[in-house]
Amino acid sequence: MSAGAIPAQGPLRLSGHFKDLGGGFTVRRLLPALQRRSVGPFVFFDHFGPATVAPASAYDVRPHPHIGLATVTYLFEGAILHRDSLGSLQQIEPGAINWMTAGRGIVHSERRPSALAHSTYVNHGIQLWAALPQAHEEEPPHFAHTPADQIPAYQHGGAAVRVLIGAAFGCQSPVATFAPTLLLDVQLEPGSALDLPALADEMALYTVSEGLWLDAEALPAQTLALLEPGRSTSVRAGKAGARCVVIGGAALDGPRHIWWNFVSSRKERIVQAADDWERDAMGHIPGESERIPLPPRRFLG
Repeated sequence: MSAGAIPAQGPLRLSGHFKDLGGGFTVRRLLPALQRRSVGPFVFFDHFGPATVAPASAYDVRPHPHIGLATVTYLFEGAILHRDSLGSLQQIEPGAINWMTAGRGIVHSERRPSALAHSTYVNHGIQLWAALPQAHEEEPPHFAHTPADQIPAYQHGGAAVRVLIGAAFGCQSPVATFAPTLLLDVQLEPGSALDLPALADEMALYTVSEGLWLDAEALPAQTLALLEPGRSTSVRAGKAGARCVVIGGAALDGPRHIWWNFVSSRKERIVQAADDWERDAMGHIPGESERIPLPPRRFLG
């Protein structure tokens, strides 16, 4: 499919659909959608959990490849062990931001940390893909981990905002990006409100666990709401409080093709990546021998 903005008729609200990633691990996928392919650079948005991970759970994501994008992983709860073909080994924990630039190609896995092999715990978080600008689609791959204590925060009344990526409320995230990109984690105490300014050309808000009020509209939980460009939005929690994430940034510099784990402005580049993965030519993760096989090439012909 080709990813690009599709104008909405009236306020756009997406509830997503469920996708089984294997082993009973189900995620709610908000982007891409038929009504909207992207918000800023983000062409993919998964919300996973809260999911109980027991010792017998088979939730590990085996080695798989990416090109033309950056993955963004953020946990509200739990832990995931990241490994990649650069040799990176990083335990992802709540509050940290993990930005992996796939560029011309990278292989990674996401597994249960060995220290939790015999424990029961909860994993809850989001993973997004940011399409790289066309001039940077073939960047050298890179992995960057920003610990939770390095993420700037803003507090106003009962609203607490963590500026994960980009700039907001006088705070600048240390996460380096290739184009204007915005990602905020917002927590609201019961009945509290936040005036959310127009921080990017394109913005959307996702209600993580509770519904809230968006201006005068009641927005249900687990809903992605596209925000009106160029104007501020009032966000207010109900009696249970609320948590939401805000995504956005500059619009994509042209359409993108998405097939399996590959994103590119050129369909032929995706075909090349598929060929490379099929012949095992995209690199290997030290200490790992498993791999997810290439799916049938219905899109590629």
